[in-house]
Parts: sequence; C-alpha cells; structure tokens
Amino acid sequence: MKRTLSLLMAVLMLTAVVLTGCSSGGTTSGAASSSDASSASSKAESESSAAEGNDLLAQIKEKGTITVAMEGTWAPWTYHDADDNLVGYDVEVAQNIAEKLGVEVNFVEGEWDGLLAGLDDGRYDIMVNGVGVTEERAEKYNFSTPYAYNRTAVIVRGDYDEINSMEDLEGKTTANTISSTYATQAEAHGATVMGVDDLNQTIELLLSGRIDATLNAEVVFADYVKEHPEANIKIATFSDEVEKVAIPIRKGNDTATLLAAVNDALKEMSEDGTLTALSEKYFGTDISKE
Repeated sequence: MKRTLSLLMAVLMLTAVVLTGCSSGGTTSGAASSSDASSASSKAESESSAAEGNDLLAQIKEKGTITVAMEGTWAPWTYHDADDNLVGYDVEVAQNIAEKLGVEVNFVEGEWDGLLAGLDDGRYDIMVNGVGVTEERAEKYNFSTPYAYNRTAVIVRGDYDEINSMEDLEGKTTANTISSTYATQAEAHGATVMGVDDLNQTIELLLSGRIDATLNAEVVFADYVKEHPEANIKIATFSDEVEKVAIPIRKGNDTATLLAAVNDALKEMSEDGTLTALSEKYFGTDISKE
C-alpha cells in the first residue's frame, strides 16, 4: 500500500514538472513572438522615417526654398531685361509653383547641358527652361504635365531659298545646343549640327553664312524679330509635330511627391487662367493649350 502511494505521488510530481515546463516554454515562445513583432514594427517605423527623410519635397519645404535651373539667355522663356532682372515665361511659372508649394525660389543659371547634368546630380530640384518632352528624355526623367506647346521653326537667312521642307535639311549644316530637341530633329532629317551655347551665337553664325539654318521654337523666332526688326532672317518651314513642353524631375521614389505637387500647381495655374495670362504676356498668344 505504501509502495503504491509512493508510486502515485511520484507520478503526480513528474506530471506537475512537465506541465510547468510546457507552460514556461509556451510563455517564452509567446514573449519571443511579441518581441519579433515589436522589432518588425520598429523596423517599419525606422524605414518610414528614413523614407520621409529622403523625400525631396519634404526637404524643400524644410529648407524653405526650391532650386530651379534655367539658362537665362533664351527669350521669352528665360532672359534678363534692360535692368538685368531675370524674367520670362518660365521664370514666372517657376515662381508660381514655388508660391503654391509655400517656399521661395532659388534660380540657378547655366548652359543647357550643364543644367541637365546638375539635375542628374541633385544640385537642382527641377529645371524650368522650355524643355521639350522626348522618348529619350522620358526614359531618364519624370516629366510634369505639359504647360506649353509650340511648333519648331526652321530659321534661315532672308535671302536663302534652299530649304522649303524638313526633308530639305538633308546635307545642310545647322546650329543648336547639342542635347536640345532641335538638334535631334535636325540630325533626324540628315543635317550636320554645330554645337552652340545660346540663341545669339546661333543667329551670328546664321547671318555670317557659317550655317544654313537653325531650328527653334516659333515663339522664340517671333520674340527675336520683335527685338531685332533689322535681322535678315525668316522661317523657311515648320515641323509637323507640336512639341510638348514640361518640367523634368529626376526619377526615384524620393521625387514622387514633388512631381505630384508640381502637377497640382500647374493644374491650378491652368484652371485659374494664370498660364494663359503669362503666355499672352510673353508670347502674344496662348501657348499653354495644344
């Protein structure tokens, strides 16, 4: 009888130890699970914070300025007036965008190719300089919705009659900034393109007979002739396509919110008539609509 009771007591004690071990193991497992969840949550919050820290729009608003690249030598898009003030259609478009973002605008002027390189390197937040949308550029940059449209004009000397269509550019020599859409169009039609820095240099080459033609926006030609009525130049022909002008922003997750904000600003400017008013002010016609 004593032996039976002893055996029963041993069994009960062993069962209690096992159950206690299972209970302890379960609690430990639950604690580990809770710890893992907490760790995952912290990691997600950390990643979210890091993402916010890299967000370009957030950075712009934090410092209170948006850096805008433009040439400053391409009237009426961006140029200097008689008092050396930076003015133009793109200047006021950029100022309006900055105002809607709640920040000041910091303009940085430079040559075309350098502006694109600076955009790539992150030295500039956006480039507002009559940039035409092309398939090649769209592979590299995210573009805003178009805020202007224009036709490409083939400009020649007043006494030059060898170009009457885009096809007549075959074998001719033109001049434009090398990475511009105008240079691309000229080369696509068989022309040899000479690289230049700005419009004034291009016209000098044209009038001196060193080039046969140059391609540029119809509205730029109109503005140049208005300022230089004595210039012996004319439009020989136009391109068939209407060029869409938009704002390039470097691609990446950190620029998505900035692109959306710029699009919202342009939409508001289109709906309230701001773009139309600026177009008529600088071009004498509304180029904000296709």
